[in-house]
Amino acid sequence: MQHYILVSSDFLIRSENKTSMDDFILLGFSKEPLICSFLMAAAYIMVLLVNLSVFSIIKINSHLQTPMYFFLCCLSILDICYSTVTLPAMLVNAITGKRRISFSRCFTQLYFFIFVGGSECLLLAAMAYDRYVAICNPLHYILIMNKRFCSYVVAGCVLLGLVNSMFHTLLTLRLRFCGARNINNFLCDVLPMLEAACSDISSSQIFIRVDTVVLGVSTFLVVVNSYIRIVSTILKIRSSEGRQKVFSTCSSHLIVIIVFYITGIFSYNGPKSGGSFTAVQVSPILNSVLPPLLNPIIYCLRNNEIKRALKKAIVGI
Repeated sequence: MQHYILVSSDFLIRSENKTSMDDFILLGFSKEPLICSFLMAAAYIMVLLVNLSVFSIIKINSHLQTPMYFFLCCLSILDICYSTVTLPAMLVNAITGKRRISFSRCFTQLYFFIFVGGSECLLLAAMAYDRYVAICNPLHYILIMNKRFCSYVVAGCVLLGLVNSMFHTLLTLRLRFCGARNINNFLCDVLPMLEAACSDISSSQIFIRVDTVVLGVSTFLVVVNSYIRIVSTILKIRSSEGRQKVFSTCSSHLIVIIVFYITGIFSYNGPKSGGSFTAVQVSPILNSVLPPLLNPIIYCLRNNEIKRALKKAIVGI
């Protein structure tokens, strides 16, 4: 009987140790967790409020049922998802002080973080094309950017985002993690996990570079090409008032794209052996907070139609 108890205890200890070894440890929030908790809670609440407000205003206002605002609704949904994938989990870790995350939760977070980010990158390129058609080919705008086409575009962005994230996650799953499994970050992101791996990461690094070209550079070229044509068309307008009016219809989207690319650029530099990972730690916070928070604010401040709809909704309340 005593032998059985000892064997059982040994089995439980080994099982517990195995579970601990399967977990990852997030090294973020080692300093000032209360301040971080307050800032993240405030940021997440603001992200939810502003994006849900824009989404609701567009849906209830009959004058905003155009392709541009349809894409803006989808952008608001992605922004909410982007923050939800990261901020609540980081908030719980900061409040409780528990930095351990299970293997399955870590890779689930990794998958959805890459999926939403990739989908948003593609959607912003689609929105640039929408502005190009609206300004450079206005007579055929309704015919080209019809409801079915816009739905297919959004579905394509989501599908490509899913496939892209699947490849990143599968390549990361193939890696071997040794020792304490420390992730030098606030969440499970590709670059910090590559740093934590103790096996060959060359395949993952190659895919990151390829993905940067295929997803990042290609969408950036679509945006640049669209805005070169837009600017060329605007310059042909004789009156300065007319040029300003036309440019105002796409300036909000251009600012949103600039914010997205500036905050996202930190995420695709690749891990450097022995180098500082401060930028890699900060990038998830920037990506999770700044674009989702600023996107709806930029559109509300610079878009007269949304401002009028917002005032109407407030007066109606």
